[in-house]
Amino acid sequence: MEIGTVCVKFAGREAGRKCVIVDIIDKNFVVIDSPNVKRRRCNLRHLEPTDKKIKIKKGASSEEIKKAIEKENISLEA
Repeated sequence: MEIGTVCVKFAGREAGRKCVIVDIIDKNFVVIDSPNVKRRRCNLRHLEPTDKKIKIKKGASSEEIKKAIEKENISLEA
């Protein structure tokens, strides 16, 4: 898993929604964010990576993520 990888969250309150990895905490946890998922720490076992990736820097703001998603023309709809 790398920063900028688009994933589908399949566990928890936001199950079925797509998100982006913003930061890597350790081998088990990452920070995720997207327009339809609240920024939070997430266990890697709760994420399914897709083949899509956006170019963002580590710890990018929600606004930077939104702009990168629009620039890459990636749909985050489930």
